[in-house]
Amino acid sequence: MSATFPLTPQAQSPSPSLHKGQAERVSSLLSGIFDDYSGPPFSIRFWDDSVWRSAVDESVFEIFLCNQNAWHTLSTAPDQVSLGEKYIKGEIEVAGDLFLALRALPQIEQALQDYLPGTSFRTAAKQLINRTSRALHWGAVHSKRRDAAAISHHYDLPPEFYKLFLGPSMVYSCAYFRDWRNDLYTAQCDKMDLICRKLDLSGRDRFMDIGCGWGSLVLHAVEKYEVVGYGASLSQRQVDYANERIAGANRKGQAQVYLSDFRDLSEVQAPVTKLASVGMCEHVGQTHIDAYFREAYRLLLPGGLFLNHGITQSTHAANDRPSFMDQYVFPDGELLTLTEMTRAAEGAGFEVRDVEDLREHYEETLHRWVEALCLHEREAIALTDHETFRIWKLYMTGSAEAFRRGDIAILQLLLSKNAEGQSAASKVREDWYRHF
Repeated sequence: MSATFPLTPQAQSPSPSLHKGQAERVSSLLSGIFDDYSGPPFSIRFWDDSVWRSAVDESVFEIFLCNQNAWHTLSTAPDQVSLGEKYIKGEIEVAGDLFLALRALPQIEQALQDYLPGTSFRTAAKQLINRTSRALHWGAVHSKRRDAAAISHHYDLPPEFYKLFLGPSMVYSCAYFRDWRNDLYTAQCDKMDLICRKLDLSGRDRFMDIGCGWGSLVLHAVEKYEVVGYGASLSQRQVDYANERIAGANRKGQAQVYLSDFRDLSEVQAPVTKLASVGMCEHVGQTHIDAYFREAYRLLLPGGLFLNHGITQSTHAANDRPSFMDQYVFPDGELLTLTEMTRAAEGAGFEVRDVEDLREHYEETLHRWVEALCLHEREAIALTDHETFRIWKLYMTGSAEAFRRGDIAILQLLLSKNAEGQSAASKVREDWYRHF
């Protein structure tokens, strides 16, 4: 599935047209920069409607530089943060296939940085400034204060905004498409069922979801598997919304969601028999991943199971360049490799019982979210603002491409806290799938 977006530049201060000599120099410069470019054919349109094309073939997307500031950024600071800033402010537009544009972006960015002197130094300086500013305002990386601020930055938008693209499930994580023709709601319910079946949930269980979002998995487990359910989130809006849903379903005596850091759960939660964490470990970071799994191990009774569902990065994709995601979407988000995750889990005492990669499912989920968000553009802007809408469109489109490339994956790790060497995990996978 792909999506195209019309060229609708925001109102800009007029910039002078390129005269013939300038246009020729710019065209020559771009031809030199992209001499070895082999990605999808594209064009660059300037504010005076002059156009440069990367190939004689028809362009699959067009980058529109709405003013001189946009051209200055492209030619002096072509990193994803700077270019993303111009996009969300409407100074750079993309016509055509935005997914293909972001597929080509790494090649475009690299060609510009290789050809233009000084861009690497400016990129590194900007990264240092951004990190210093965040430390001054929020404190040390992954301190409790800073983690709470980072979570609030991302999640404390109106729940109605998320519902525009998440749909009625309000599940903000990878869906599971048993059939690629299934609608998103069905796929999200199937994902929650898959988690519950891997954990072998039943009415005998006390179940907890760390980083529970708007309470969807807790409510699903309570209603369908009759567990006693608990959840924890660092977002007050999520906690309030989740408890309202629980009350609306008449399950207040059977479920509760807390405002809590994972490091403080011992203050609010007694040990449980089953544990899940969906989309939480991405916020923990390398420094605290050991503590994260130790806390999960401590929360489980002997014989308990833990399903950790989280994004990982491949070893070849790691880099230290400024990140649009870090700056505008997930402050301090940090992806680990599968090796790092399993090392930390085993170090805490868990036995790794199963690993399942749902990478293609997350790519499809993101395509569905982008399509829905764009269908509800007016409502999204009314609930937030124009820049927030563009940030989310760009972030989710770029994430879909990262999953497609295999730079990142989404892994479900089933972990067991064995009791005298015995695991409660199913001995065969068939039990997880045959009852759908």
